Amino acid sequence: MLPDTPDSVTMVPIERIEVLNSRDRNMKVFEEIVENIRSIGLKKPITVTEREAADGAPAFLLVCGEGRLNAFRLLGETHIPALVVNVSDEDAFIMSLAENIARRGHRPLEILADIELLLARDYTIEDIIQRTGLSQKYVRDIVFLLEKGEERLIEAVQNNTIPLTAALEIARAKNDDGDLGDMLEEAYKTGQLKGHQLTDAKRLMEKRREKGPRSAARPKLPNSAHSLVKIYQKEVARQHKMVLKAEHAHQQLLLVVQGLKTLFADENFVTLLRAEGLGTLPKYLADRIETA
Repeated sequence: MLPDTPDSVTMVPIERIEVLNSRDRNMKVFEEIVENIRSIGLKKPITVTEREAADGAPAFLLVCGEGRLNAFRLLGETHIPALVVNVSDEDAFIMSLAENIARRGHRPLEILADIELLLARDYTIEDIIQRTGLSQKYVRDIVFLLEKGEERLIEAVQNNTIPLTAALEIARAKNDDGDLGDMLEEAYKTGQLKGHQLTDAKRLMEKRREKGPRSAARPKLPNSAHSLVKIYQKEVARQHKMVLKAEHAHQQLLLVVQGLKTLFADENFVTLLRAEGLGTLPKYLADRIETA
């Protein structure tokens, strides 16, 4: 929502500012903010909206600029330049979330927390997409993780022990097969599967499960994270061996084609073949010789 009165920049008392949506800050980034402000001053004012406090004096809700506000406090300042906008409490909160999400270097776990806050305020997925500017797929993925109540995965994301993408893969696996999801989670946390290996292992197990009831034709399914990793590693080794065999066969074929090309360039050899009734080659070889 746009403010219904013109915005203005004024010096606002820091002690009269309330932070709506406080964040834990990266200390290195925060130290850079402090040093920049100390060296060259504040390049961009914070944004606040004015309210009347219980004592009747003006108070302000912070919309965006918590890092700059904290830096001013650390530097001993009592007032800070602020853009004062006229918006409702709800719009101020949404503007604060949108600014956090758009901020460069914003971490996925913070976006997760922001979306969780919006869901708690009864915002729909469509509302969240529209107000935050995040992609539909990204929002739906995070909502899926939250709705499944994967507290352990959410905590792991917040503690930076599992990336959000990996947590989503595990949650999806749990949705279809709880045992598989638990095994993937353990394998990832113990470092046995990393990055794309998690997705590859999940797809491999899903293909095995699709084979139907257990039979001689159905591959073995894992019963622990250890057996899951072993099956995955065995499949990777098998595929690698197939690639090596294919490359070897390709090299052998190139040698055969080159040899046949040399022979068919010899008119005496061609005459001998014709005399023996062998004047033609399989079309595939003939085409390869012509183009080699």
